[in-house]
Amino acid sequence: MGTPANVVVLPQDSAELRIESLNLPDPGPTQVVVKQYASGICHSQLHQMHRPRTSPVILGHESTGVVLKTGSEVSHVQEGDTVLVTWVPRNAAATDVPPVTATLDVSDGVAVSENVFTWADHTLCDQQYVVKVNADIAKDVTAIIGCAVMTGAGAVINTAKVQPGDSVVIFGVGGVGLSAVVGARVAGANPIIAVDLDDNKLDFAKAFGATHGINASHTDPIAAIHEMTATEGKFTIFKQPVSGVDFAFDCIGIKQTMEQIVPACRAGHFGAGPGGTAVLVGVPTTSVELNAIDVLVNEKHFIGSIGGSCAPDRDFPTFLGWHADGTLDLERMVTARYRLEDINEATDALQAGKISGRAILEFD
Repeated sequence: MGTPANVVVLPQDSAELRIESLNLPDPGPTQVVVKQYASGICHSQLHQMHRPRTSPVILGHESTGVVLKTGSEVSHVQEGDTVLVTWVPRNAAATDVPPVTATLDVSDGVAVSENVFTWADHTLCDQQYVVKVNADIAKDVTAIIGCAVMTGAGAVINTAKVQPGDSVVIFGVGGVGLSAVVGARVAGANPIIAVDLDDNKLDFAKAFGATHGINASHTDPIAAIHEMTATEGKFTIFKQPVSGVDFAFDCIGIKQTMEQIVPACRAGHFGAGPGGTAVLVGVPTTSVELNAIDVLVNEKHFIGSIGGSCAPDRDFPTFLGWHADGTLDLERMVTARYRLEDINEATDALQAGKISGRAILEFD
């Protein structure tokens, strides 16, 4: 019979999104059909929209919904379950994780997605990409847990394993960066420095736990970070006082910020401890040049964090718990809401930097 669905399609040769009404096929043995309540609108989709492609594309990778249909071998969820949809397998150690693409027949060919697609009022995906949650959760703002929260907060608590008293700087405080700020606050970091180009975003970050804000369009952020973080009684190999943060997170992924996070880190305390750690969280679109002497002599680290090193089955209940007890204010973090038919307006606003937190699509 299939399931009627309205799906956002990115054509092969245009960045203008269209909505296509079609029938999703019935689920395969390990697949589920999910009626969606809301989907996040992630900046990484802009990268997909503006890079070359060989077929139409279906987009979106975080949502909240309810299971309508299940395949014959689905054991993780059943019809009627409330779920979070995400692009990271809920149990990456499993041997049955499906390929990292999904396909859907559309009017001009076969459209391809990366793992899942959530810019649609209904979606079809493998059970590995849905996490069962309590039915009484908020059905709208929790949609951003499947990427923004997972990626930002996870980078702090899972990848970097920030500890109480560690100093942290976060470059870029959109939805992912704000989630990193929350993760740093939960971890007990101090100071928590936010870096952005917009004073309003910096003030907004303080509402989530940032202790300091640096507007990089007005101030050299590296100099400002080192001025804030001078450490008495510790010296580098060159007998200079140690300054800089324990952890620097780039939640943007552009060349400039990728090349700033290593200099923002503290040097090692010669003979007594290593230097700080730079963590790449944002999806890069360019190459990056690092000062190898700085990394070597000051014993600094440059590492990546994909999806916040999260295991959704393990971590999503934690993030939902933060939301339930007020630690993670998702209602405040979601700063824009759009209908499906306004998807081009939504992506234009995101491209123009008009979304201070995270935007979502809401479905009937």
